[in-house]
Amino acid sequence: MKRLVLFGIALALGSSAAIAQSGRVQRGLTFAQTNCSQCHAIGRFGDSPIPEAPPFRTLSSRYPIEDLAEAFAEGITTGHPSMPQFELDPAQINDLLAYLNSIQG
Repeated sequence: MKRLVLFGIALALGSSAAIAQSGRVQRGLTFAQTNCSQCHAIGRFGDSPIPEAPPFRTLSSRYPIEDLAEAFAEGITTGHPSMPQFELDPAQINDLLAYLNSIQG
């Protein structure tokens, strides 16, 4: 009986973590749709509207996704003038990283 209770608690905690992760992924997708989709392909398929803008699903081939956290916090700057500068707060960073991790090919 005690093992069954412990199993139930572990299952509930795991489900809570999965739900929390799902929420982060959804918020990251919303951020990407609002701020990034004009230039980047943000999903698992498709081309970027601007060919020079890498599809988000390929970012892990260029950078470790977790390494992008610092760039997101300090403000992303690039060599082309059409890329706006973003400075994300810690919650936005976690959400966007969760989303990016969820779509890597």
